[in-house]
Amino acid sequence: MVNGAADSRGTCLRVDLSAIAHNSRVLKDTVGEKVRMMAVVKANAYGHGLVPVAKTALMNGASWLGVAVPEEGRKLRQAGVSAPILVLGNVNPEGVDIAAEYGLTQTVFDLPGVALLAKSGRDIDVHLKIDTGMNRIGARTEAEVKAVLEALKNAPNLHLTGAFTHFADADNPDDAFSRQQFDRFQRLCALLPDGLLLHAAASDASLRFPWARLHMVREGIALYGCIEGYEDLPLRPAMRLETRVAYIKEIAAGDTVGYGRAFTADHAMRVATLPIGYGDGYPRACSGKASVLLHGQRCRALGRVCMDQLMVDVSDLPEIHQGDTAVLMGRQGEQEITAAELARWAGTISYEILLSPHARVPVIYEHIPEGM
Repeated sequence: MVNGAADSRGTCLRVDLSAIAHNSRVLKDTVGEKVRMMAVVKANAYGHGLVPVAKTALMNGASWLGVAVPEEGRKLRQAGVSAPILVLGNVNPEGVDIAAEYGLTQTVFDLPGVALLAKSGRDIDVHLKIDTGMNRIGARTEAEVKAVLEALKNAPNLHLTGAFTHFADADNPDDAFSRQQFDRFQRLCALLPDGLLLHAAASDASLRFPWARLHMVREGIALYGCIEGYEDLPLRPAMRLETRVAYIKEIAAGDTVGYGRAFTADHAMRVATLPIGYGDGYPRACSGKASVLLHGQRCRALGRVCMDQLMVDVSDLPEIHQGDTAVLMGRQGEQEITAAELARWAGTISYEILLSPHARVPVIYEHIPEGM
């Protein structure tokens, strides 16, 4: 595979594929040999890189891949991936030919979707999505499930090979609603033919609810080492966002920093400017809240995050020099800024943080497995 390099600013996103491999093995060991594992690699593998992550996960315990749209599945096939791929989103006219040509398993749950696939006349495997409480997509009632099953019987080119649902509240310490969802799923699955691949549990549910693992689990955020609440599980974050110090200056008491003069110094300070900002995907909502790592120590951000630059307090680090590496997410020395911490500063969730770095930030893959 072709790897990237940091840009002229020293800005880059480092993805440690050995962490993906490690997490895959940990999760597979946790769910056990009898349970298959799907690596969910939609949205460019949560920002980590669709093809490298997919191949690494398949080499380390995953046997299925999950994508959101057929185009992601096509890209995987074109990269030589032969493992089963489930398109988790609804079927659409543009995606039918892609699913058929590239041997993707397509989610269905309503009559228009079955009709679209059937009209193609091409053999396509499908999984039935059952909505048990998420209220997003899926067949919701016994009548809807029966209607889809009948339509599939009349479409000989479509092959029902699995069924699944998704928990809406799996990270809630109170699992009452999740158990209601699972019971509903089991009741509706009783209408299905025998021998289907059944799956319900994504990352949180796969770890919290052994009773929900069924035939397969779908690992997403846990695969990337960014799931919270499982400190006893040795998962490792795979992503690190970094840049280099561009400039260092001294400011006096009363001086202000950045747009809107949002920060006023109450004493003499040493301030470093980093060449990264919301134009790179670093959240502007972190203004006045975030820290970065320099020489393994936390340095608070000052004022507002700019489009291309960010100022930080380095008063306690006289040894800082222009060109030194600053880590905005990830580990440096004994300190770490996690995606979850960055998300709290920005008022969002770690998923969005992982997907935030923009296209102008180069990606560097580290510890690439042999054969890729």
